[in-house]
Amino acid sequence: MTDQSPKIPQTVPRQSATFTNEINSEIRRAAATGIYDIRGGGAKRKVPHFDDLLFLGASISRYPLEGYREKCSTNVTLGTRFAKKPIELDIPVTIAGMSFGALSGNAKEALGRGATLAGTSTTTGDGGMTEEERGHSKTLVYQVLPSRYGMNPDDLRRADAIEVVIGQGAKPGGGGMLLGQKITDRVAEMRTLPKGIDQRSACRHPDWTGPDDLEIKILELREITGWEKPIYVKIGGTRPYYDTTLAVKAGADVVVLDGMQGGTAATQDVFIEHVGLPTLACIRPAVQALQDMGLHREVQLVISGGIRTGADVAKALALGADAVAIGTAAMVALGDNDPRWESEYNALGTTTGAYDDWHEGRDPAGITTQDPALAARLDPVAAGRRLRNYLAVLTLEAQTIARACGHNNLHNLEPEDLCALTMEAAAMARVPLAGTTWIPGQGGF
Repeated sequence: MTDQSPKIPQTVPRQSATFTNEINSEIRRAAATGIYDIRGGGAKRKVPHFDDLLFLGASISRYPLEGYREKCSTNVTLGTRFAKKPIELDIPVTIAGMSFGALSGNAKEALGRGATLAGTSTTTGDGGMTEEERGHSKTLVYQVLPSRYGMNPDDLRRADAIEVVIGQGAKPGGGGMLLGQKITDRVAEMRTLPKGIDQRSACRHPDWTGPDDLEIKILELREITGWEKPIYVKIGGTRPYYDTTLAVKAGADVVVLDGMQGGTAATQDVFIEHVGLPTLACIRPAVQALQDMGLHREVQLVISGGIRTGADVAKALALGADAVAIGTAAMVALGDNDPRWESEYNALGTTTGAYDDWHEGRDPAGITTQDPALAARLDPVAAGRRLRNYLAVLTLEAQTIARACGHNNLHNLEPEDLCALTMEAAAMARVPLAGTTWIPGQGGF
């Protein structure tokens, strides 16, 4: 006799939204090793970003400019407040600080070559100045970091500007890491470190504890350079209004503000994903601080952290920035995570677009490594040209948008040219939700 009872349909297995496969795999890794995860790059979680904003192109109420035939200026001057020799750049897109040690010598040379061809600046990063970088960078910014690794007063004088780094978007309040496998003889000599030993940078400067001390440090830097060089102050995006105010009070010519989508060579994954503010949330408070002090545009604001396209550049400028800085995007332009190395990424347990173990020094693309054989894979001349091309495209895209909004200068873009697709982005950028006049937290409908 057969069973005639109806079969009960099986339910579809359902993955927990809290305990995802990625979370579970990290729990298993932590349980097996007892060590927190270290990686490079920036936040991978989705947060409000420039993609959540749209431009309102010209129609009847605004008069557009003819593409390519009508002028749209892109040049910017940084350091006009106190410096005798401000920096003149052809485009408002600069290269952020990335150290020799984290990056190979060929990568640093390529960054210098590409930036020079595009008419913009590059930045040294932790660990000092290399001859490859200085020799191929028309305009070079010298970073003064808490570690003081590679700090050299003579090199400082050879730079075109100085950037006092207080915080970084991927790890505000934290220090950097450079593991022993990347500390070669040359890196060790430059940083006065033992070869092959893990290095951790300090999270704060050793010789000052607050904004009053920072003012003294900035004066020291001005004196050692004869008041010629612009002084930047770089802050991680956490409390942008107050930090911008204090940086300006201390005497900064330029404030560099880095959001959580900004990258890092190596730090704790939990830090990258859970500390700091999205770049979009940082800009308007910083601009408001400058406006409240009557110094907007006199003190320039450079925004970094997740800038990828000309639209991102245009949106940052429309919200009040004077320029942007790129790091991760510049590395991708050089060849980072290139599909041509897919089989080698697979051998490292990852795939193109997901490789972030920059601290291990085994980068197949030859960018985040000190291995001579791997570093030789990167041709600095060809990579520099790729970076130049990418910077040219960013600039052309931003110009196209500016003309469509009726502006003959990228710096004439304004918040009124923007609307937001989400309430979060509208609140952060302080522009209306699309199709309304409503800005969350303000009036309108």
